[in-house]
Amino acid sequence: MGRAFEFRKARKMKRWSSMAKTFTRIGKDIAIAIKEGGASPETNSKLRAVIQNAKSANIPKDNIQRAIKNASEKNTENYKEIVLEGYGPNGVAVIVDCTTNNNNRTVAKIRSYFNKYGGNLGTNGSVDYLFDKFCVFKIKNINEIDDLELDLIDYGLEEIVVDNDLNEVIIYANFDSFGDIQNQLEKKDVEIISSEIEKIPKTVLELNEQQREEFECFIQKCEEDDDVQKVHHNA
Repeated sequence: MGRAFEFRKARKMKRWSSMAKTFTRIGKDIAIAIKEGGASPETNSKLRAVIQNAKSANIPKDNIQRAIKNASEKNTENYKEIVLEGYGPNGVAVIVDCTTNNNNRTVAKIRSYFNKYGGNLGTNGSVDYLFDKFCVFKIKNINEIDDLELDLIDYGLEEIVVDNDLNEVIIYANFDSFGDIQNQLEKKDVEIISSEIEKIPKTVLELNEQQREEFECFIQKCEEDDDVQKVHHNA
């Protein structure tokens, strides 16, 4: 019974830690969205997208409203987005999206993770060319999916994938088309579950089991950092 209790406790703590990390990330996204476009979701499309993502991540409504209120305060921390890139363990190309209020701190920490696992943090553009950037929308499945696809082609649509098991549709579009796709979906009253920018590798590097374990330790270390929003790689 003791071992089972410890297992359940560890699993619960891991889940709570993940939820706390998600809320921290969403809170920073809200702060940046409000800084760029104000605190009203009706007039700030970026804030609407962040709120949708928060709901998709099961963040309670009260927490979302509290984060918006806090980010609207004049003395809120001045967060900004930075992108760091380089080669991780075994030559894997890695891009780390960060949100920070202290560039020097964030760069130093991410560099230490690369160094610890035998990688090398590079300069801007050192691995970015190895990835294609897409905006990705997840929406509720609809009956008129063919009509929607035809309508969105003029706005940068690349591909639509229907997941019948989850009753969802995933929309891939040109990176620069995020606002246009969002506007068209909202005009059609399509329920947006979540939206994000994905950096998809043009080719994938194969790793053996030992290399994979080492690389996953590196990725976990990066993702646990509060300044890190998302990690992209080609492994």
